[in-house]
Amino acid sequence: MYKLIITEKPSAARAIAAALGANVRGDGCIHGGGLIVSWCYGHLVGLATPAAYDEKLAKWRREDLPIVLETWKTGVLRDKYKQFETLRGLMQRGDVDEVVNACDAGREGELIFRLVYEKAGCAKPVKRLWLSSMEPDEIRRAYENMRPGEDYDRLYAAALCRAKADWLVGMNATRLLSLVYHRTLNVGRVVSPTLAMLVERKREIEDFTPETFYTVALDCGGVLLCSERIADKAEAEALAEACPGEAHIIRVGHEKCSKRAPALYDLTALQREANRELGFTAQQTLDYLQALYEKQLVTYPRTDSRYLTDSMATKVPELVSVAAKLLDVDAPASINAAQVCDSARSPTTTPLYSRRAPRAPISPHCPRARRRYCGSSAAGCCARFPSHSFTSKQRSKPRAAVTSSGLRAEVSSTSAGARTPARPIGRRCRSLPRAR
Repeated sequence: MYKLIITEKPSAARAIAAALGANVRGDGCIHGGGLIVSWCYGHLVGLATPAAYDEKLAKWRREDLPIVLETWKTGVLRDKYKQFETLRGLMQRGDVDEVVNACDAGREGELIFRLVYEKAGCAKPVKRLWLSSMEPDEIRRAYENMRPGEDYDRLYAAALCRAKADWLVGMNATRLLSLVYHRTLNVGRVVSPTLAMLVERKREIEDFTPETFYTVALDCGGVLLCSERIADKAEAEALAEACPGEAHIIRVGHEKCSKRAPALYDLTALQREANRELGFTAQQTLDYLQALYEKQLVTYPRTDSRYLTDSMATKVPELVSVAAKLLDVDAPASINAAQVCDSARSPTTTPLYSRRAPRAPISPHCPRARRRYCGSSAAGCCARFPSHSFTSKQRSKPRAAVTSSGLRAEVSSTSAGARTPARPIGRRCRSLPRAR
């Protein structure tokens, strides 16, 4: 008898098959050692369009809105019938007695598998292969500790609820606004709030009114000290006249502070830093990270967790050593893996470099952007384990106070400008709130 393992992508199927000893290529699958491994190509099955419920709903008419469903139908997505038929045939084979869900470890992966399983009319027992890394050792460990599929029913329910909500909002609101304004206007859970933020920001910029302000600047031998913004010109001139002479440091303060090492990256934090440091869009970062994951160089990327599972604690020192080698720096003398490993806070692990990195160096033919991304991510990994203590550290923060004794201060007019260096006289720019 065979176990049928279904993954979300062909790359994951190849990695799992290699780790578990299935090495015979078939039509849409890989088999061997009592296993058959096949894949979904992402979403194979989705919620059906309105026309599947009533032919009259194929046309967009205002009198048919809102479309509210009592029961839901699903359909195989366009251009994916062949792979769906392959999976259905494998599920219905008499020598397959168990189906293993090895789709991505998250809500969407659960939905992808369940919709295919139900659409194929399969009723065979299901086990869940929950993978947070494509390392062969991790795959074998997860395979030995598979859980019953029903343990993830609530995760599937959450994914299905999200999909149905998106369908109701998208189908009804898109049709209504398109009919009202006589053009196609797509409405969705993500696209509409994002567009609203852009519109709000644009209006704030258009409504911006510049206001004149003044500052007093002291030239202290190449160091420019500026006052706060002053609305009254006479007050600024009076302050400038009161500042002749030399500047002296009259007090230096010291603070003893404690700072924890930063947490590991989750996807959002990594996208934010890659945008700031490398200029990548969020989609670019996700694409590069997904490519690295499929090459077994990072753990599962689509996660909001900032912790690894406890089972990975023994590998953390090696992972940090790999990151240090990629950056050509010394690895930390001591590593406390407990501060980054917590299974209770890690339903799926945070993206982290795989220990395979030394055996799979970044190719010079790899896109330049991806190589830059690898270096940035490795630097973040090392930063989580600095060689100094995390407990407390004394830092000196000099605080200079300036005496008013004959130093000349300028007061001059400047034109309006955005984000210019501090000037003696400028224009007050009303602070715009950041888009949320």
